[in-house]
Amino acid sequence: MDKKIALLQDKIKQANLGGGQARIDSQHAKGKLTARERIHFLMDEGSFEEIGMMVTHRSTDFGMEREKYLGDGVVTGYGTINGRLTYVFSQDFTVFGGSLSETHAEKICKLMDMAMKNGAPLIGLNDSGGARIQEGVVSLGGYADIFYKNVQASGVIPQLSAIMGPCAGGAVYSPAITDFILMVENTSYMFVTGPNVVKTVTHEEVTSEELGGATTHATKSGVTHFACSNEIEAINHLKKLLSYMPQNCEEIPLQCPYEAGDESRLSLNTFMPENASQPYDIREIISTITDADSFLEIHKDFAENIVVGFARLAGRSIGVVANQPAYLAGVLDSNSSTKAARFVRFCNCFNIPLLVFEDVPGFLPGTDQEWNGIITNGAKLLYAFSEATVPRITVITRKAYGGAYDVMNSKHIGADLNYAWPSAEIAVMGAKGAAEIIFKREITSAENPEEKWIEKEKLYADIFANPYRAAERGFVDEVIEPSQTRMKLIKAFKMLENKVVNHPRKKHGNIPL
Repeated sequence: MDKKIALLQDKIKQANLGGGQARIDSQHAKGKLTARERIHFLMDEGSFEEIGMMVTHRSTDFGMEREKYLGDGVVTGYGTINGRLTYVFSQDFTVFGGSLSETHAEKICKLMDMAMKNGAPLIGLNDSGGARIQEGVVSLGGYADIFYKNVQASGVIPQLSAIMGPCAGGAVYSPAITDFILMVENTSYMFVTGPNVVKTVTHEEVTSEELGGATTHATKSGVTHFACSNEIEAINHLKKLLSYMPQNCEEIPLQCPYEAGDESRLSLNTFMPENASQPYDIREIISTITDADSFLEIHKDFAENIVVGFARLAGRSIGVVANQPAYLAGVLDSNSSTKAARFVRFCNCFNIPLLVFEDVPGFLPGTDQEWNGIITNGAKLLYAFSEATVPRITVITRKAYGGAYDVMNSKHIGADLNYAWPSAEIAVMGAKGAAEIIFKREITSAENPEEKWIEKEKLYADIFANPYRAAERGFVDEVIEPSQTRMKLIKAFKMLENKVVNHPRKKHGNIPL
């Protein structure tokens, strides 16, 4: 028996070395951790249990049968993160560049099946050169198997992807289907076709970093939700993200301990600028109203005219969607609508209540927006809010104009409670534009058109540029002092915690993609 145990220990040692010490050293030289080191920093100490350590590939073409490594380029297993069961796979770049083979894919699929059956989150640590070309279509089939299971798991368990190295070709689509993507600056990239192919086809000279690096995808494409400065920061972000989510769609997020105190926030009574055109940073309102240091912004550097993220209110996890007056005056455009819609749908999947802060002058005008589908993209956000069954509360801080008023979780599309501050202006459009249309004849025929315009603008503002007409109709449930907002929200979300909505029976809706 001693010899057999020694053989086992030798095989475990081989598996732990991956592609060998030289390749591990090369990984470190690039500023990257190994697959197992990443798991070590991610999971609770001593909690990780590996599955499939002895798996090897089955390929016999191109001399592959003479080069086999235990684990076949991916470490899979389960453990706990802050005491919560979590499944993780970590691709090993030291083994065939982390390329995906038939057995590599089978290991990931087996893990995904276990995560689904046991209702626990799945984290993928991606570091792969793509499909293993020596295996041909078999490796491509492995990717498709993973994609299919990603879709089956979507909305059932949280799926998080961290891109720790290359992720190219078909490999990008699995992370794209998952709920959140994190990338590491300067060491990770994602693209469907690499710089060489781009140069051949379009004659563009571009580096991997420019084409699909973390900064590119965080600011231009919106593919990644976080661009992290190093791998440890990415791992810590994964842990923090997970803390706001439940284990699966049947559960609610864990509530953190909270001691009630003075919930008034007097600074908010004097926060809003006197000039309705003056910008302010909505993050200051969010951080003042939510629990201290609890706001985790998602997609911070993409579509900055809307702010989305997780926070806690009296210890409860909530999703925040807020117009940002400090960028493009907070207008809705194609990117911001898509960004917010995706976030709203995630929160609805996993029973995370939604809090909306509204200060929106409308949709962004222009040929660029119209030609790039602002109608369809704006409809995505409208659709996402309308189908959401979680508790939904809106606070109108200032402007709520036009169709954007409807889209931003208005009472008309199913919001549970809508509050407005005294500074709120709820109308079809701003007073200046409205006066020009309604009183056009009077203004043009007046002795002093400019003076008449100002007079009519004030008249329209007095009637509509306030929250009281909407409150009279019941479109706003209550006009509140800004300082009382936190207290009102805590009580309201507590009241709504057992909310149930029964939609008409159907296979699924057809969101305007």
